[in-house]
Amino acid sequence: MMNQPLAERLRPKTLDDYIGQKHLVGQGAVLRKMIDAGRVPSFILWGPPGVGKTTLAQIIANKLEAPFYTLSAISSGVKDVREVIDQAKNNRFFNAVSPIMFIDEIHRFSKAQQDSLLNAVETGVVTLIGATTENPSFEVIRPLLSRCQVYVLKSLDKNDLLTLLNKAVTEDIVLKEKNITLTGTDAMLRYSGGDARKLLNILELVVSAEESEKDIEITDAKVVERLQENPAAYDKGGEMHYDIISAFIKSIRGSDPDGAIYWLARMVAGGEDPEFIARRLLISASEDIGLANPNALLLANACFDALKKIGWPEGRIILAETTVYLACSPKSNSSYMAINAALDLVERTGNLPVPLHLRNAPTKLMAELDYGKEYKYAHDYAGHFVKQEYLPKEVRNERLWIGQENPAESKLVEQMKRLWGDRF
Repeated sequence: MMNQPLAERLRPKTLDDYIGQKHLVGQGAVLRKMIDAGRVPSFILWGPPGVGKTTLAQIIANKLEAPFYTLSAISSGVKDVREVIDQAKNNRFFNAVSPIMFIDEIHRFSKAQQDSLLNAVETGVVTLIGATTENPSFEVIRPLLSRCQVYVLKSLDKNDLLTLLNKAVTEDIVLKEKNITLTGTDAMLRYSGGDARKLLNILELVVSAEESEKDIEITDAKVVERLQENPAAYDKGGEMHYDIISAFIKSIRGSDPDGAIYWLARMVAGGEDPEFIARRLLISASEDIGLANPNALLLANACFDALKKIGWPEGRIILAETTVYLACSPKSNSSYMAINAALDLVERTGNLPVPLHLRNAPTKLMAELDYGKEYKYAHDYAGHFVKQEYLPKEVRNERLWIGQENPAESKLVEQMKRLWGDRF
């Protein structure tokens, strides 16, 4: 154990020792209740690296006293999945609870690999716990996603990270033998980016540089100095994954092609997954450019498709073209704001009934109940438009989409004013 990395030595064994994610495993939280009740469904943990996904899965297995099988999507194939499922079937005869199959980086599983899980999850042969840093909506096939809950894990906040640091210097079997004083913690917190594993790697690096000392004072200056000497110690490949993608997107949003192409180069040089970058470009095209230049989404989608056809390293040119185009495009977040406003309205007003004239009437009974009655077919009217209500009466006066000031949206706003008058 002495030779294990600090992060492994400090891996918690129980929920009481688990740091962070109180919204899921704190007292009374949804996942905590299911764990305490001994009934855990298949689910996927979605969150950034180093926030406790693997640890949480292991704690659950220990708590439920369930057989625990681990697969990595990087190194496992369909054959490995089937072998684990066969083992799980045999173990079901001797255990009251389903064996747990933990799949790390499940977003890297192919469709065929994910398909191979469906029956075992459906029939309860295994309880699947998947871990992913990518949005499951994009990376997990719909049939598997429909069989699993998705729980979002957050980056650890400052208090969580400070708790972890203090735990390390006072409870770790190696570090507690030294007299470690945490004079400065800001640099470690900043470089860790909410990643517990990264934070402990930094602490271990700084301490190991003064291995012969009994009394060790850790200051911000000392942390910066050590990390400059060995950047790979705190971030795989020397790249701060989430910080850099954030800077990339913000440069596009801020219409700075130089900044955007610089951060793109940092990601390319650091070995970032090209499809990860392409997905973020698709999101930016919708969220930040939107209706100000609808062609941006078309280009971003073409970029994603072309990247798959061309491959690497030439794919970097396609990413660069799209990046510069998006950065130079006019910006609008009106669609983004509209869907957020609509979701907020739905949350406040609940499931309001669809007005009768907007309902479909495929059966005689529905027609007799006035489904679709008095609906006006727009194409039967001049200009393919006729005024009628399309919102439930309780919210008919709500404004959700508000056009912004750019040439493309100004035309849309003028069109809506011509049709709807004062409503727009």
